[in-house]
Amino acid sequence: MQTRYKFIYMYAAVSPLTGNSFILYLPWVNTEIMNLYLQNLADAFQEKEVLLIMDQAGWHHSKKLQVPKGVQIEYLPPYSPELNPVEHLWQYMRSHACRNKLYDTMDDLMDAMTVVLNQISKDKFKNICHCSYL
Repeated sequence: MQTRYKFIYMYAAVSPLTGNSFILYLPWVNTEIMNLYLQNLADAFQEKEVLLIMDQAGWHHSKKLQVPKGVQIEYLPPYSPELNPVEHLWQYMRSHACRNKLYDTMDDLMDAMTVVLNQISKDKFKNICHCSYL
């Protein structure tokens, strides 16, 4: 029997200063989906300027990446994803929604992750994603 894996990708932007967040579950990681996320992010925060810190994954700086008005991207140095404040959220999600748990379906996993996310207050988001250099 061959082991098979299914994946879900959670795209997230969190302000470590305000605790505001914007999170979408999306089916893939590629430039097209990143463009979709960026446009939805810009639409959600139309009245604000958004600074998004990203690593240098290929789909993050593709020539086909469309950065909407109101969104500015700053890239981390190569091979330093630990400097990205949202990486702390991934660790939190793994430990609170995924650790030592098996889910029958992807929907069950997304439901569990959504429950955990809905329990995170703005103050908790600030705490999770705090970085001393910001």
